[in-house]
Amino acid sequence: MDVMVLLLLTGGLFLGWSLGANDAANVFGTAVGTRMVSFTKAAMICSVFVILGAVISGAGTSNTLGKLGAIDTLSASFVAAIAAALTVYVMTHLGLPVSTSQAIVGAIVGWNLHSGSPTDVSVLIKIVGTWIACPILAGLVAMILYKVTVPSLRLARLHLLHLDALTRLALIIAGAFGAYSLGANNIANVMGVFVAANPLEALDVGRLFSLSGIQQLFLLGGLAIALGVFTYSKKVMLTVGADLMPLSPVAAWIVVMSHSIVLFLFASQGLEALLARSGLPTIPLVPVSSTQAVVGAMLGLAILKGGGGINFGVLVRIASGWVTTPFIALVICFASLSVLRNFFE
Repeated sequence: MDVMVLLLLTGGLFLGWSLGANDAANVFGTAVGTRMVSFTKAAMICSVFVILGAVISGAGTSNTLGKLGAIDTLSASFVAAIAAALTVYVMTHLGLPVSTSQAIVGAIVGWNLHSGSPTDVSVLIKIVGTWIACPILAGLVAMILYKVTVPSLRLARLHLLHLDALTRLALIIAGAFGAYSLGANNIANVMGVFVAANPLEALDVGRLFSLSGIQQLFLLGGLAIALGVFTYSKKVMLTVGADLMPLSPVAAWIVVMSHSIVLFLFASQGLEALLARSGLPTIPLVPVSSTQAVVGAMLGLAILKGGGGINFGVLVRIASGWVTTPFIALVICFASLSVLRNFFE
């Protein structure tokens, strides 16, 4: 790989690292926060499955993001990725689980404003609409799962030790599913801006398997996400898993499963094709906020239990991060592109 190409791709790799540092909290934060799964085990499982999700199922949401604004040069893609990554990094440093989706969308709009390229308003409305629908849908799924799971466990009358072992296993399985869904849905945020200017050629590894140029991009992004999980995600995991509201281990499982189901729904090309063949409305393939999904699921449980137990101070801090993230990324991207243009001119 050309050195300059690799250098420019570091923008996406930095963003992938930031996403791993921030959004791993949404996959395993509740499990780690309730001390049902150790941080090291959570990080290992999350890393493996986020890479698999990115490489195998990451194409659908990347296509939608490309319609918002196709950045057709590696240098501009680098700046957009860096702008989003810096925004997410600052929020992560503050312990706030923010939306990488919102950061990269803000950066793309910043590029459009700088270059004079039109922003597809219909696509932007679709993406913003999913930001609203995502936490609501996650909350509804959490309520349904709670209504099914809790009575089923009561009927089973498991011994406390058996229940504990079952819950740990369930949290690990849910976390693996969540990590896969996160990779599939959010790899577009990491490498989507590089797709139009993708410099990588298809790679054949004997008769074992082959990777397209796009899949290689997604593999690099997945590895960067995994590195972020291991090196910088613990603080945000504890914010989500312990600070927002107290959760029992069973409630933690419900939150992770609800989050994972919602992310998978917005990333599955197979489900979209099945709904289309059946003549039903399709679910848009959009990179949604895993943060909003997990917080929506937690609030759904809180509402079901009467609204008690929520730390509204933490909730307000998280919500303020959601509102400001796209605007901060937009400003950073626009300002950076303007400075670079003036410098080279």
